[in-house]
Amino acid sequence: MPLTRFSLALVAMLCCATAAAQTIRILVQSSPLAGFQYHAGTTVWDDMKVGDALVLVREPDNPHDPNAIRIDWHGQQLGYLPRRENSAVAAEMDRGGRVEARIAQLRVHRNPWQRVLVDVLLVL
Repeated sequence: MPLTRFSLALVAMLCCATAAAQTIRILVQSSPLAGFQYHAGTTVWDDMKVGDALVLVREPDNPHDPNAIRIDWHGQQLGYLPRRENSAVAAEMDRGGRVEARIAQLRVHRNPWQRVLVDVLLVL
C-alpha cells in the first residue's frame, strides 16, 4: 500500500511539473482581416502561409478606434482586427495579458474581407 501511494504521489508531481513547463494557448477568436486591401496584404500574398505567426500591435491612440489592434506579418502591416470584434482582445492586451495570432485561412476571393482569417490565442 505505501508503495502505491508513493507511486501515485510521484506521478502527480511529474504531471504537475510537466504541465507547469508547458505553454497553454486557448483560441479565443477567429476574425477576418480588416483593411487587407489598404495595406501590404496584396504585396505579400504569395509569401503568406496558413499557420504563420502574426504580430498584434495595440494602437490606443488610433483616431478611428480606441480599441484598434494592428496586424503585422514579417514587419509588414496587413490590416486590423475588425472594430466590432476587437474590444475583448484590446482589454486583455491593456491588462498585460499575452495574446498571439496566426493565419488560420487564406482564400482567393473578390471580397477582401474573405481573403484572410486570423486566429487569436490567449497564452497562459
